[in-house]
This record gives sequence, structure tokens and C-alpha cells, in this order.
Amino acid sequence: MLNQKLKVGQENHFYCTLLYLDLSNLLKNPLGMPKTSFMRSLKYFLFCIPVLMIAAPSFGQMIEDPTTWKYEVKKKSATEYQLVFHLELKKGWHIWSLHPGGDGYEIAPSFTFDENPKIKFKGKVVEKGKATTTTMDGIDGKITYLSGNTDYIQEITAAKGVKITGKHQYQVCNDKMCLPPKDKDFVFEIK
Repeated sequence: MLNQKLKVGQENHFYCTLLYLDLSNLLKNPLGMPKTSFMRSLKYFLFCIPVLMIAAPSFGQMIEDPTTWKYEVKKKSATEYQLVFHLELKKGWHIWSLHPGGDGYEIAPSFTFDENPKIKFKGKVVEKGKATTTTMDGIDGKITYLSGNTDYIQEITAAKGVKITGKHQYQVCNDKMCLPPKDKDFVFEIK
């Protein structure tokens, strides 16, 4: 039994020695440059890999979301209400229209309501705001977007004491880029 352990240990030592020899041969001037220059390049490369792996995910987080969302319930009658999604965009940013046109790559805002048998929807969500219809380089056809303050309104029929929840998704852009689509939860309470 002791001999077996010794053999296993010797085998492992043998394989480690081979691995060391292979690595040292690889580091011996594989690109035909002086050894010190190659080693300096290798050290720089090995230093940069972890730095990039740590820093790369944070680049997407550098741009703060240029939107502010507020949610309001407006009473129209005893059982009719408007659910209003107030959007305030920072200057220079825009959001695609509910019907953006273009080549189909524009991500229009979408509103998904959780199922609730106590509410009845009247129509679809409509938008109110400063719409611009134009052409843009790199996009086929005319596109429509909104900037500044925009409201999205959903009309419903419901009784008091109902809580309405869901999620909405949107994408905002400026004249240089579009941010990745973002999802936000919402809650409306009929009081």
C-alpha cells in the first residue's frame, strides 16, 4: 500500500515536471523576440486580462438611466379611471413611439398588466407627448419618437380598493446610441 502511494505521488510529480517543461519551452522566445521583451509583454497581457474582465461589465452601467417614471390614477367617474404613466426624459434623449415605424428594430414601449378579474380594460395604452417623425441614418423608412415629458394612458373600469400591478419595458436613445431595453414594475391603487 505504501508503494502504491509512492507511485501515485511519483506519477503526479512526473506530470507536474512535464507541465513545467512545456510551459517553460513555450515561454522561451516563441515569437523570435528577446526574452526580456517577450516576458514584459506577457506580464502586461496577463495583467490586462483580469482588469478587463472586472471593468468590462461596469462600462454598461456608466450611463445613468435618463428616465423618471411616476404613476398616477385619475378618476373619470365612479368606476372609470385612467392609469397614467408619466415619463420625464432628460434633455437629448428620446423614447420610441408605441408605433415607431422604421425597419422593425426599434423597441417600442410595452405595458403588461398582471391578470386581475376586478378590472376591465377599455382600449389600448395611448401616448401623449411631443412626437417627432423623421428619417435617421441606418434606419430604413420613417420613424417616430417622443422627447421631453410623455404620458402613457390606459383607461379601465374598476371598483375602489383594487390594486393593479404589472411591468413595462422601454428603450431610450440619444443621437449617438440606444441604451439596452429596461423593465420596470408598476403598481396602481384605486382608492
